[in-house]
Amino acid sequence: MNLIQQLQSARAQYLSRRWFLRDCGVGLAGIAASSLLADDSAKQPAGDNPLAPRQPHFPGKAKRVIYIFQAGAPSHLELFDNKPELTKRNGQLPPAELLKGYRAAFINPNSALLGPKFPFAKHGKCQMELSEVLPHTAKIVDEICLIRTMQTEAVNHAPAQIMMNSGSQQFGRPSFGSWTLYGLGSESANLPGFVVLTSAKGTSGGASNYGNGFLPTIYGGIPFRSSGDPVLYLSNPQGIDADTQRASLDALNKLNDLAKAAAGDPEIAARIQSYEMAYRLQTSAPELMDLSQETQPTLDRYGIKSPKDANFARNCLLARRLIERGVRFVQLFHEAWDQHGNLTAGVKQNALDTDQASAALVMDLKERGLLQDTIVIWGGEFGRTPMVQGGNDGRDHHNRCFSLWLAGGGIKSGYTHGQTDELGFNVAADPVHVHDLHATLLKQLGFDHTRLTFRFQGRDYRLTDVHGRLVKEILA
Repeated sequence: MNLIQQLQSARAQYLSRRWFLRDCGVGLAGIAASSLLADDSAKQPAGDNPLAPRQPHFPGKAKRVIYIFQAGAPSHLELFDNKPELTKRNGQLPPAELLKGYRAAFINPNSALLGPKFPFAKHGKCQMELSEVLPHTAKIVDEICLIRTMQTEAVNHAPAQIMMNSGSQQFGRPSFGSWTLYGLGSESANLPGFVVLTSAKGTSGGASNYGNGFLPTIYGGIPFRSSGDPVLYLSNPQGIDADTQRASLDALNKLNDLAKAAAGDPEIAARIQSYEMAYRLQTSAPELMDLSQETQPTLDRYGIKSPKDANFARNCLLARRLIERGVRFVQLFHEAWDQHGNLTAGVKQNALDTDQASAALVMDLKERGLLQDTIVIWGGEFGRTPMVQGGNDGRDHHNRCFSLWLAGGGIKSGYTHGQTDELGFNVAADPVHVHDLHATLLKQLGFDHTRLTFRFQGRDYRLTDVHGRLVKEILA
């Protein structure tokens, strides 16, 4: 057989396989694509845009989320959960009955108790008790819901962060932000539907905290950088003008369209969408990041001394600007709370860095009419032990109880949920597991958490796995 005959034979075999996969019966490729994209979670968007807005299972109270993830595990005992009895027992050994079955990450559980480092006071009409290092949060207590009884199985940072963000301690599951974007789509044509902003240092859990897992890649979080181009390689290289780039992109999209028509692979549609998004980002991202458009009183409210400085306060203001532009999910990561030692100075500095801007964001959203349908979440991956580590000024990891707060999106305001024991060691009433929190947040977004699913490797997966109950007490 000569070369021409070999090529003709290979072409015939390719066409036969392609025809069979695409056109046999109702089309195996179509069935495969439908099984990937279709579920009863939400009405999928028409056309080729996987990020087109879509309707949830039922009308939700919230349309978007800002998740302020304080990685490193803020100490509930220094910030949110006043324990006078722990102060009285400072330096004593914990009761033996508390330590049965207990495992700390690093310390001997039979370490001495450590009293809280800061005094607490009651604030607002709701009389919510907070530490003195949170003076700005104290001004918004009537807008927030404080949960003091969060629980998780994870005892180390990376697994606990991934658990808090994806419902599993294992790598590879879609994050809460990805599930939200998958279920609701995005209302922004010129920005990603899920944006990630980082201050302090990178998180222990890495990109798994905002990754798409087994969902199509278009639903993953997109990190924006704090300096230079918001996204790497956003600017055209030297010698490439806008017309040349547009022509190149059009040619590339035609090739991708041909591949999509032949293979029916939904990832190709995601690829086309990502190229187009990158093109639009060249205009929209610089405009977004330009805080010179904001008034001086707004900058002062957030504690921004220079609009060009990369810090937590700037990210909070950017979060508001992002959701104003239709972005569905914004996640802020600030990993600085791992106080195994230097607890007093560390907590004080972290609060100084984050308290003002967090409170400013809530009030800014409220004044602009955005808080009512935006959920704001503030919290970390677990709490800190009532026992001391590092001499007399540190705490180890503690997963049995910790605190976080929520605001907006139909969440009950001016409310404190749950109670821990007198030492802040165990939950005494109204526990809230990570799965319960996820189930409740999805409800506020309009989803039955048991039906927001994606079929992967032969079974349906969901954010809450096979767990989760609604915490109705925290809903307005």
